This record gives sequence, C-alpha cells and structure tokens, in this order.
Amino acid sequence: MKTIIIGGGKVGSNLFRTLLEKNHDVVVIERDKETCLKIAEDTNAEVICGDGTNFDVLIDAGIDEAEIIAAVTGTDEENLVICQIAKFNCNAAKTIARVNNPKNIQMFKTLGIDNIVCSTEVIANLIECELDKNKYRIVSTIERGSMVIAELIIDAANEWRGKMIKELSMPEECVVVSVLRDSFVIYPKGSTEIMDKDKVLVVASRAALSEITRKMNKRKI
Repeated sequence: MKTIIIGGGKVGSNLFRTLLEKNHDVVVIERDKETCLKIAEDTNAEVICGDGTNFDVLIDAGIDEAEIIAAVTGTDEENLVICQIAKFNCNAAKTIARVNNPKNIQMFKTLGIDNIVCSTEVIANLIECELDKNKYRIVSTIERGSMVIAELIIDAANEWRGKMIKELSMPEECVVVSVLRDSFVIYPKGSTEIMDKDKVLVVASRAALSEITRKMNKRKI
C-alpha cells in the first residue's frame, strides 16, 4: 500500500517518519527546499520537492499507484485541492485532509473528502470532555472518532432523571443503547424510566453529545 503525504511541516514530517518506521511505502512532497533536505537527511528516504497542488508533481510522486493521499499542509485550500485532484483525477482509494479551520469541516465533507482531521476540534473536544468529566465519560470512539460511545452519569440535577426514554429530547445522531442500574444492565424501551445514579450508554456524534450534555445538566427549579 503506497501513501503520499503532501506537506513536510511538523505534522507531515512526523507522520512520514512514523510510517517509515512501520515499513510502509510512503513518499512526502514538500515545496520548501530546506525542509526537503532536512527530511531527506533525517530519514534517508524519498522526498519530492514541489507543489503538491501541481498535477505533474503528483504524477512524479506515483499518485496513480497510491492508495492513500494525506494532504497535511498548513493551508486548508491547498489540502482541499490536493484531495480533489487525487479523488477525481487519479482515483485514489482514500483521501485524508488536515483542516485548520473547523468551519471548513462540513465543506470538506460535502465535497467528498474521505477523512478529515482538525487538530483544533480534537483539542476542543478533549478540553470539553475534561471539563465535563463529572457528567459523562467516553467509552470508545467509532468511525475514526466522528462518533463516540459515551456513558452519561445521572444525578439529582440531571434533566433526564425521572423521564422515560420516549420523553427525552435528543438529537437525531444519538441513540440510547443501555442503562446500567446498580449491577444490572437494562436494554431500554420507550417506557424505560431513567433514575438517579443510572449510567446511560449512548452512541452519538460528538456534536450531538455536546448538545445533550448541555441540555441534560440544566438544574431543575
């Protein structure tokens, strides 16, 4: 499996070294000559000096044989162009784009980019989870982190306490999977009532999780 990384900055060069250490077939494209020389000296591996948005440069890098294209430059527009070239002109199997501005995430998804990584969003989610750790904990992530399995902790201040599942106001991207009460697991129905000290397991998008935790932790008057 061949991977092409476009962008030799900190993200790209560290990704390049990591894949090389795992014996992957990988090449990096970087436009800055000094950066290219440094990466080549450090890794003793193939580095192409050129513009990753240039089709000829991508052909020279072997994009026709590449299965994964990772565009990790510091510019969202460049990363989008690179992934679109790879996806629609070279039939690359998978495209991964670094997004610096979280506002661009939906646009990238709409335009067909397979996987999107936003460090700003990841850090924000980690901070939010830490601040709200008394309200829930993330058990696992799925779909490369876009969805989570989370355990919601019900207490006296929780808006869900005393309500049946069918009475809950939840976003579309959220499903209640089970309720843990004492040492018993309850597979919920619409009539299942949520009680104090329950632990409610949900599958949700990160946006949906943020929304329900904001709503469910409003104190009752």
